[in-house]
Amino acid sequence: MPSVIRIALCQSNLVVGDLSGNVSALQARIREARERGADVALFPELSLTGYPPEDLLLKPSFVQDAAAALGEVAAGATGIVACVGVPEPVAAASGAAGGGEAVPATARLHNAAAVLADGRVAALYRKHRLPNYAVFDERRYFLPGSESLVIDLDGRRVGVTICEDIWMPGGPAEWAAVNGGAEIVVNLSASPYHRGKGREREALFAARCRDHRCFLAFCNAVGGQDELVFDGHSLVIGPEGTILARGRPFEEDLLVADLDPSVARDLRKSDPRWDRSTPSAATVRGHAPEPDAGRVSVVRLHQAPSRRPPPVARETAGALSPEAEIYRALTLGTADYIRKNGFPGAVLGLSGGIDSALALTIAADAIGPDAVTAVSMPSRYTAGMNRDDAAILARRLGTRFLELPIEDLAISYGDALAEPFAGTEPNVAEENLQARIRGNLLMALSNKFGWLVLTTGNKSEMSVGYATLYGDMAGGFAVLKDVLKTWVYRLAVWRNRDGEVIPRRIIDKPPTAELRDNQRDSDSLPPYDVLDGILEAYVEQDRSPAEIGALGFARETVDRVVQLVDRAEYKRRQAPPGVRISTRAFGKDRRLPVTNRYAPAS
Repeated sequence: MPSVIRIALCQSNLVVGDLSGNVSALQARIREARERGADVALFPELSLTGYPPEDLLLKPSFVQDAAAALGEVAAGATGIVACVGVPEPVAAASGAAGGGEAVPATARLHNAAAVLADGRVAALYRKHRLPNYAVFDERRYFLPGSESLVIDLDGRRVGVTICEDIWMPGGPAEWAAVNGGAEIVVNLSASPYHRGKGREREALFAARCRDHRCFLAFCNAVGGQDELVFDGHSLVIGPEGTILARGRPFEEDLLVADLDPSVARDLRKSDPRWDRSTPSAATVRGHAPEPDAGRVSVVRLHQAPSRRPPPVARETAGALSPEAEIYRALTLGTADYIRKNGFPGAVLGLSGGIDSALALTIAADAIGPDAVTAVSMPSRYTAGMNRDDAAILARRLGTRFLELPIEDLAISYGDALAEPFAGTEPNVAEENLQARIRGNLLMALSNKFGWLVLTTGNKSEMSVGYATLYGDMAGGFAVLKDVLKTWVYRLAVWRNRDGEVIPRRIIDKPPTAELRDNQRDSDSLPPYDVLDGILEAYVEQDRSPAEIGALGFARETVDRVVQLVDRAEYKRRQAPPGVRISTRAFGKDRRLPVTNRYAPAS
């Protein structure tokens, strides 16, 4: 009987709704895994449809087409076992959620893992824990499963789980290991990125492996999907919590590892928690077993011995610095939004300031400088230094550079509004006209050439409404939407680490919108290090003004910032999507009513 089991983690960048393209990608990966001698090929969560398919799951035709696509993939799964993520229609007889829970009217599916072998679907595992927080909305579509699944592959036992199933103690991973005897737990995942997410996963999953004395093979999705970025960073972890292999971050990878189930069995023999004469392992670990902990389905499969290539070396990609990690997330999210939506290129306004400089650099790195156009649109308030810096940056990056002065257009707008504005003092109305003229010019270029307009505002500005609707907010994708201003500076400095690309003068000069004489951001906003600290506490952590004041911020400043954030909700509701890099991004993460009179008590 074979001892070692070879698992291939197929870390794949799949496209939501592209069933035929995803079928081809899965088939190619299965062939490659088989050629490398793998016994099991593991794919991300809902890999057949892409994740998250959202309301596509409410279309009966989509679900039917996904079932047909699964048959195509299964037909090619011979000489190997493949675990593929699929939506599975719920049988009419089992249309109620486990535990007597209320069932949403839309939920008629399971989030499932199809185990493919011998050219057929040999077994199905149904995700037990359905996340319904932050960016997740799985209970809108899915019903929870109530059993764990263990594949017995010639005496080697593999438990199957999906994403959230392993994020909390107990549940299907424990059922498979403790009750089903699984020495290896595999996890099909679509775990979206935020700052530091990879380190969080490694620490948590290592604890699960030590608890269950099992190996874990975690296969994560990679790629951008609207606001979300999946970072890959797939993992193989040993039963003592040691990282055995780590997939490459932010790119596709085929991670192959040889695992010896006897290592887990030997550890269990010497671990009193696995002694059947003692209280259950779950109780010893400090939590009561769940009511359904005995529900384990075991499916036995036979795999004919094949000529296996020599043992594989452990593949462990190095960890990235925080700046490198975020920059890679932004470039991947931007590249995939442009590529997957079929845009031939991108265009953005380049002011000579830090935000547009970083946005242009990310765009050029994401899709190549030849596909990016930078447009300088100076007015009478634009300093010559900023015009020069914009041109220098575009030349260094190799992007196309246009200069379209707006002064004459601004005068024409002023003339058209002279009568209704008569007797009033110039104010934000005249200032915002300049931003809206620039937005019109960029949208005209987009209409003419098909380019996607990238907006350049950062999270600090978006938080407090320091942005112009239909002006600098006009566009299709917001590269820096979830990047606080202090991080904009950190990323710009990091990008220059191997030589100056973004002119140092852009990084050093005081930020300004240049919509009036001698304007500075500091005229309207607190210093960015203060502002960002308050925003992290209020927007990302949901702390009250009193709690934020207790952190050391002046209460008057806190109250002013909170008021600005709340008043700007109507603007953010109309903003384009952008890459999510925090635990609380605007959009799917943070959903507050525009019409809202709630004010926290002091």
